[in-house]
Amino acid sequence: MSRQVQGQDVDDSDLQERLRFEQLVVPHFDAAFNLARWILEGRADAEDVAQEAMLRALRFFRGFHGGDARSWVLQIVRNSCYTWLEKNRPTELATEFDEELFRQAGVTPESLAIAGDNRERLTRALEDLPPRFREVLVLRELEGCSYKEIASITAMPIGTVMSALARARQRLQRSLTQGIQAQNQEAKREL
Repeated sequence: MSRQVQGQDVDDSDLQERLRFEQLVVPHFDAAFNLARWILEGRADAEDVAQEAMLRALRFFRGFHGGDARSWVLQIVRNSCYTWLEKNRPTELATEFDEELFRQAGVTPESLAIAGDNRERLTRALEDLPPRFREVLVLRELEGCSYKEIASITAMPIGTVMSALARARQRLQRSLTQGIQAQNQEAKREL
């Protein structure tokens, strides 16, 4: 049986799939946009890629047979972001992480972010991270994904997720620590 929906003939099974999509996937659009925003570092690009990813998710929704819809759609967004980066900014994906430059210090990123008006500095530090580090931090710290969900979204082994997250936190910590040291030196010069 088919019906007319917005001027188109729609099969009842298509209508049911669309309603199921709206119920399971659409509520995660904000998380999808947030992930795209942090990977791509630009609101307009993130909006475009997130919308494209949602359309892709709708197109392939029949292949979704249950499970965690949030992880499924975030994986599509992530893949769409990296496809976009490969086409538009391939040099960003080539940025390597040098672990020797970023050793553990006594201050945590969380304590630095909480201390005063550090939101802008934290945002800049996150934006300075390579996209693959930024994504695991965003998924874990901003979206609250478990290691298992991040592994599913990024198609990485769970150990690699944990390692990447640790290195991303170290690099973020280093960046924030350097920012505080620069502020302190500036303040001393002003005295």
